[in-house]
Amino acid sequence: MLRIITDFDGPIMDVSQRYYQVYQYCLETIRLPHQAIRPLTKAEFWRCKRAQIPEREIGQRSGLDIEQAKAFARLRRDTVHTLPYLIYDRPLTGAIAALERIQAAQIDLAVMTMRRDRELKAALEQHGLEHFFPPAKRYCLSDDYVKQTDVKDKPLLMQQALADLPARANVWMIGDTEADIIAAQQFGIPVVAVLSGIRDRDRLAAHQPSFIVPDLGAAVDLILQQALPTKVGCSQ
Repeated sequence: MLRIITDFDGPIMDVSQRYYQVYQYCLETIRLPHQAIRPLTKAEFWRCKRAQIPEREIGQRSGLDIEQAKAFARLRRDTVHTLPYLIYDRPLTGAIAALERIQAAQIDLAVMTMRRDRELKAALEQHGLEHFFPPAKRYCLSDDYVKQTDVKDKPLLMQQALADLPARANVWMIGDTEADIIAAQQFGIPVVAVLSGIRDRDRLAAHQPSFIVPDLGAAVDLILQQALPTKVGCSQ
């Protein structure tokens, strides 16, 4: 039986508006009264995020000085994953339809995310996605877990998932960051990187995923093509 393990933010959820709202909040909080700043447009900001431009550099590009940019980066880190801003996330176009296709094909499906338990639960409830991912198929950080880095924590979640879930001969990972790619590679799992998330093609390609595709729907198409045997016609 085929199993797909997918990241949540990036393949399923569009987080760009949340990140931009937090960017605007942090910029306004750190700037001095009457200080001239140069806020990036959402498109400019998201290009910076997808290219992994450091937060401090984003702050400086927006008109903050070096010390302000450091404070901006700290505030952003402390704010971006808080529940008041998570409400800005929305399912990506076509993502729910792709999940429905997975479900209709009776493919075993699990989610693996760097969100904490309360953050994942809130999003699933807000957008009516609980039926795709029952509690036993959710792999995320506990609410009191002390985070290391994504590239260290994601492989630990993968290890846990592979130990918990019934064995499957055919397991695929879908993700949008280097953490997803590294977690899959460490366990010999093919990984499809999607361009609908927080990394651009160059960043993803540097980590050599098995495939790079536009979004979750394209990833499902590819996995079905790769994983299901081709029917060979018989001559009469």
